[in-house]
Amino acid sequence: MFSRGMADNVFDFLADFMYPWNWKNLRRRLDESRRKKRKRRMKTVTLYTDGACSGNPGPGGWGAILMFGEHKKELSGGEKSTTNNRMELTAVIRGLEALKEPCVVELYSDSKYVIDALQKGWAKGWRARGWVKADKKPALNPDLWERLLELCATHTVNLHWVKGHADNPNNNRCDELAVGEWRKLK
Repeated sequence: MFSRGMADNVFDFLADFMYPWNWKNLRRRLDESRRKKRKRRMKTVTLYTDGACSGNPGPGGWGAILMFGEHKKELSGGEKSTTNNRMELTAVIRGLEALKEPCVVELYSDSKYVIDALQKGWAKGWRARGWVKADKKPALNPDLWERLLELCATHTVNLHWVKGHADNPNNNRCDELAVGEWRKLK
């Protein structure tokens, strides 16, 4: 029998051949409609994250807060020898991994490294080039970026940068969690 991908290709070929002006566009509209319906059924979760490090490298910690309706869950952890960027990435990964089903995630982070690499497509570009940046230097933390990109494919992640150490109580709480974790390891 045909695999789904092969059946799609056959359908596209026949649609182009028999009715090039109609069927392919109809199928595309149907697929878009299905994606929108699936997205409407997904829960919307808010995720705040932060990472911290004493020295770079040094002992580090991460904190994440997941919120859904009235429910709120705090997560945190640390590593004895790490970098700030690894902790920022780990916070996002652990927050997304805590979700039990695909969700729409409103991600708030004060890390330009994380937000820009996802929003501007840098991480996908690094992966496509075998974890090499545009300047031909190796991309850092490919293990964490690979996992984060997998999770972003599972969830619909909307990215929001927040200023660190400002008047955002959830971001400040994530910072407290992260700092508390690295202090345990010092």
